[in-house]
Amino acid sequence: MPRADFYLIDKPRFREQPLLLVCELAKRAFASQQPTLILVRDFEQAEAVDELLWAFDEDAFIPHQLAGDDDDADTAVLIVPPGIDTADRPLVINLREGCAPGRFDRVLEVVAADPAERDGSRARWREYARLGFEVNKFDM
Repeated sequence: MPRADFYLIDKPRFREQPLLLVCELAKRAFASQQPTLILVRDFEQAEAVDELLWAFDEDAFIPHQLAGDDDDADTAVLIVPPGIDTADRPLVINLREGCAPGRFDRVLEVVAADPAERDGSRARWREYARLGFEVNKFDM
């Protein structure tokens, strides 16, 4: 059964910079050797995630790039802006407003502390449950 895990941001360091949690999740995924897609909302967010993955932890190296190159299949973490097609991967980190498309074993939904973000996450929660996902919530 596929899983949808919702990470609700609460801690001050993640409130100030929600993309930091995305980097921590990508770091865990890479450590467990799970090829990962990070679905971002736009190119601006893609660039922000790209930069932060280089800088957030000086001891961590996470091979990553923006999707759309010939060597996408060889890169552990792909950052995917809307409109770019990629092959499915077992793990997806979703920052978009809708449910993650494609086939995967697990999706991580990062939800900012903002009330509007929480409302959108409730709709995605219901949709994943309707699709037969095991749904979990974690306060971060």
